[in-house]
Amino acid sequence: MSLVDLVMPKLGESIMEATVLKWLKNPGDTVKQDETVLEIATDKVDSEVPSTADGVIEELLYQPNDVVPIGAVIARIRTNGEAASTTGAPALAATDKKEEPVLTAQLPQPVAQEEPTSAPVTPTTHTIQSNGNRFYSPLVLNIAASEGVSMAELEYIPGSGNEGRVTKKDILQFVQDKKAGVTKAPPPAEPVIRSGTAPENKPVISSGNGNIAEKQAVGYGPNVEIIEMDRMRRLIADHMVKSKQTSPHVTSFTEADVTNLVLWRDRVKAQFVKQEGTKITFTPLFIEAIVRCIKKYPLINSSVEGDKIIVKKDINIGMATALPSGNLIVPVIKNADQLNLVGLAKQVNALADAARTNKLKPEDTQGGSFTLTNVGTFGSLMGTPIIPQPQVAILAVGAIKKRPVVIETEQGDSIAIRHMMYLSMSYDHRIIDGSLGATFLTAVARELEHFDAHREF
Repeated sequence: MSLVDLVMPKLGESIMEATVLKWLKNPGDTVKQDETVLEIATDKVDSEVPSTADGVIEELLYQPNDVVPIGAVIARIRTNGEAASTTGAPALAATDKKEEPVLTAQLPQPVAQEEPTSAPVTPTTHTIQSNGNRFYSPLVLNIAASEGVSMAELEYIPGSGNEGRVTKKDILQFVQDKKAGVTKAPPPAEPVIRSGTAPENKPVISSGNGNIAEKQAVGYGPNVEIIEMDRMRRLIADHMVKSKQTSPHVTSFTEADVTNLVLWRDRVKAQFVKQEGTKITFTPLFIEAIVRCIKKYPLINSSVEGDKIIVKKDINIGMATALPSGNLIVPVIKNADQLNLVGLAKQVNALADAARTNKLKPEDTQGGSFTLTNVGTFGSLMGTPIIPQPQVAILAVGAIKKRPVVIETEQGDSIAIRHMMYLSMSYDHRIIDGSLGATFLTAVARELEHFDAHREF
């Protein structure tokens, strides 16, 4: 008999933690290799963790809603064979290049211990509970509990991690300063008034990331419904606010006569399905035009890190996809410039179907360098999209409408009914000026207008 450790697998280069959503097995249950043991979630996508061995679940080390660092042991499986003591993804510490990661890959343990323990302390045993919206990792909470750091003190510590999070380095420095008597006393605790229970005309104090110091509570009448945001909606909200705080947004608009493109698709869509086994939508046609223009204006395909501009050689196009819940997710077509129209169509359909059936893999939503969103799907003529960080631009296409327009011909001007579409692009004004942004957007519109109506697939 031997114990095999089931660890939180590596889910992508930029993902350092995952949240336990639901255990599908309980202690004492039999499990087969590759059978799903639990469901997890990252800030990108939900996923499943399979068993790495045949055996019986001996112990579950985390509870639902616990945030677990990549590489941490999450369960133990008792096997009949002499399997290796640990299997699964390598520790994050070997691959993470950031100077100050939010979480380390070591198992959560009290800092006072000199020798590693065989199992992490589960977050349910913590005596510290956050009263605000600020995030604390299990490791930070363990250190705080073992060192007698109160929640008031913990929320007073300035965080150097991502989005102001308190890192291991931050709390250890605070403990050291506290013992040396050089820390400042935290300010008196303010009451936190929860939504739905706040009385009229009373201030609501937020202890989150510090962006909002005080809000005036709304007087809730009897004829209201208060809905808690789900996990994905909270993540989307955080990302949108962060993007607006990071990038000065500018949006340019243009319109395109896409009559040739519409007529071509109407003509070939039945044959396309029969021949290629997948449908042809407008999305791969838009992506094809975008890719051509990115090759002409490569600065659009970049990101900003401090005072450096990182121009991406790989053209990875994200496409905003609506989920049945009403939320949006952005799967990414990798190396879109290396795919023909058929390849783009198959990738678009496969990723969209995976998104709607909750079967996207973590890597399917990573590495995007430019994003397309089709607001026309919902009937909108145009939109002002928010840039997904760390990209510098996002293009929105509106609904295609028939309109009377003036056509210039050799015989003179005439009025005709044409299929027209508005395009808008939001871009990061730190590095994309109005001239480049408008030029790129116009180039995409011209690509669509000059679509070859006689082309093959």
